[in-house]
Amino acid sequence: MMWFYLLGLCVSIGGLALLDYRYKLAFWHDARQSAWTIGVAVAIFIVWDILGIILGIFFHGNSPWTLPLRLLPEFPVEEIFFLILLCYVTLQIYRSLERKC
Repeated sequence: MMWFYLLGLCVSIGGLALLDYRYKLAFWHDARQSAWTIGVAVAIFIVWDILGIILGIFFHGNSPWTLPLRLLPEFPVEEIFFLILLCYVTLQIYRSLERKC
């Protein structure tokens, strides 16, 4: 049960990769630029999360769906996968809308 959230995130990222492959939106269009874009965005969100944790705004809680592993106090390992998913889907939406205009 603890692995379900991480598994769901990984399956979702895999689904995005399939869409990316099919429509050549991000990595299959320009892998270097996509990796750079997603990497920088994830780094910014990690800083955002750490600041939120320090200020007492963000906290993990006791969810039965997440692993007990933490990168930092109140920073679950699944957060990295969520941020990758968030940035990847945003890049794909942007690229698909860019193609339509």
